Amino acid sequence: MKKINLFLKVTTALMFIIIMACGGNDDDSSSSSSASVSTLLSGSVKFSSTATTSVAYYGTATLPYTGGNGASYSVGSTIASTGVTGLTAVLTAGTLEDGSGTLTYTISGTPTSSGTAVFSITFGGKTTTISLTVNSIATASCDTLSGSEKVVCLANSFLATLSTSQQSSVILTLNLTNAKRWSNLPCALSCRNGLLFSSLSSTQLAAAKALAQAAFGTTTGEGYDEFNQVMSADNYLGLTSSGYSSGNYVIAFLGTPSTTGKWMLQFGGHHYAQNITYDGGAVTSITPLHEAVEPKGSFTYNSTTYSGPLESEHIAMQEMLGSFTSTELASAKISSTFSDCLMVPGSTTNTFPSIKQGIKVSNLSTTAQAKVLAAISKWVNDVEATAAASMLAIYENELANSYVCYASNTSATAGTASSFLTANTDYVRIDGPSVWIEFACQNGVVLSGIHYHTVMRDHTRDYIGL
Repeated sequence: MKKINLFLKVTTALMFIIIMACGGNDDDSSSSSSASVSTLLSGSVKFSSTATTSVAYYGTATLPYTGGNGASYSVGSTIASTGVTGLTAVLTAGTLEDGSGTLTYTISGTPTSSGTAVFSITFGGKTTTISLTVNSIATASCDTLSGSEKVVCLANSFLATLSTSQQSSVILTLNLTNAKRWSNLPCALSCRNGLLFSSLSSTQLAAAKALAQAAFGTTTGEGYDEFNQVMSADNYLGLTSSGYSSGNYVIAFLGTPSTTGKWMLQFGGHHYAQNITYDGGAVTSITPLHEAVEPKGSFTYNSTTYSGPLESEHIAMQEMLGSFTSTELASAKISSTFSDCLMVPGSTTNTFPSIKQGIKVSNLSTTAQAKVLAAISKWVNDVEATAAASMLAIYENELANSYVCYASNTSATAGTASSFLTANTDYVRIDGPSVWIEFACQNGVVLSGIHYHTVMRDHTRDYIGL
């Protein structure tokens, strides 16, 4: 009997050791028991963004502490939310500071209701709670908002129309690989992120287009109007050749739409790609932007006649070159031949030339300088007014140090704007300290004649921070 009792005691002790070694408690520091802090400052916790009911959420919570002992700690166990359920928080591995520092928790899931999602945090021998606000969806309230706030509101309204699986397809990680998935090819999702327009119900598509309208702006012939015209041109091409359709355009969010965090809005298709980055409720980048069209002139689709998407850009570039004197044109002319834009849409390898070509804008007449800025504005104005004004002010401030060059245009005549950009390989570029715009004439792919390819990039703001 004594041997049996001794065996039981030893077995019990071993089981206790095994349980403790396997993490038999809920302390996030259990995998590194030496980690300790004096205080968890839950009142100073910062969330990367608020959440919205029934919308997939991915964000972080940064929780300050005092009295850290410099020990390392591993990934924590999953903490389920209470109050508003459906979310989980997981501690990210790291090393404590000797003193004050922060812990980072990754929060994900789909909140089941509006209100407050509460997470019970235990770390380093201290316990506290942190609370994430979960907003309800009020579509009508978007109408009273403007700028980035309206864009985020409408993004959440769009997400609320989607199924859980659709939400997981449209909200992707904000990283450089995903940000560079844009193209000028009719390749649908094989070269792009997100959800195809053709996969959306009429309600979902209407919500997506309402978001596009808020982000692109409502100026006639620019922004959202131009986006619709370009898609209609693709529908027109689809009457002649397969693979072209507005249904092959996509929508994607890189990161979670938020007025506090960082995320990118992507709309894209064969001849249109908008990549707009928001950070802290402000637009920090409106590039890369790709706009093109075939056919270049007027066409009729579904009993509606379109006068020519990108014609305002085409005319602005013609008028810019037409304002140059013969001497200025001679300085701007380069010998290269371009069959497409140099900064090809969707390329992950091309880089900006290190040497600027052509004529410096400060060496142009005052009239010509104004025409250069007017040409730049035709691309910048394809986003909503507040963001456009902010970005155009930057480019205007850098205008004197920008350059204009052009190639081919063998039939062009100084002083005659309409003689420029009329034939295959005719090309023009504006290259500033920041802004980069190319306009290229190409032979038609589906139809005879030429069509236009353009890109706007930014030397410092493309894929900003990625």
